[in-house]
Amino acid sequence: MAGVARYDEIADFYASGWSDTIDDPASLRLLALLEPMAGRRMLEIACGHGRISRELARRGAEVVGADISAALIGKAEAAERAAPLGVRYLHADVTAEGRLRELGSFDAVVCGFGLSDIDDLDGAVATAAAALRPGGIFACSILHPCFPGGPGVSGSWPAHARYQAEGWWRADGEQSSLRRQVGANHRTLATYVNTFRRHELWLDELAEPEPDPAWAARRPEAARHPVFLVMSCVRSSAARLAAGPA
Repeated sequence: MAGVARYDEIADFYASGWSDTIDDPASLRLLALLEPMAGRRMLEIACGHGRISRELARRGAEVVGADISAALIGKAEAAERAAPLGVRYLHADVTAEGRLRELGSFDAVVCGFGLSDIDDLDGAVATAAAALRPGGIFACSILHPCFPGGPGVSGSWPAHARYQAEGWWRADGEQSSLRRQVGANHRTLATYVNTFRRHELWLDELAEPEPDPAWAARRPEAARHPVFLVMSCVRSSAARLAAGPA
């Protein structure tokens, strides 16, 4: 696979730190953008160990989850065997994996905090757009790209750098336990929105959910600025029709 599976080495740490209890404001807002879910086909890209995929299935969706990390997909499949929800998992590079195009069209494509892990944003968004039916929804959550965080808390880009300087970097905030290990790709908000538009995904709703009050109280400088960004886009019907049947 062309991409980098940075989570393979920290799969145990990640799965133990991010459980199936979905209570963080960004994930709750992401899920709200996808309602109603019952009976709809959904694809989660960069699904990790499947916590969001499982919640989608609990709410009635037919779900496929895909991730480049074999270790995390293994954990997702183990969870499915232990408590079946009907989720199908694929070990796949979502920026180039042809198998995803063989799954048919979806009503929604979801990416929870995964876009900054993917080096090839254009490839991932192209895959998401191609998987959607006309009028389908692409919904994603990311660390807010416009702010550098605060003392001990790394934001989307290094505090000593320029916002416009895009690229991969490894966080150094002592409280940013995940990003110190796997790093992240910083991109400007314009890059995200223009990439969506290039693939006929039209921005429909944007939210900046406030962090949990207890988190904010311990990190007041970081909480002064928006921490999360949640977006939903609609797949242009005209583009799919112009391309002809899949």
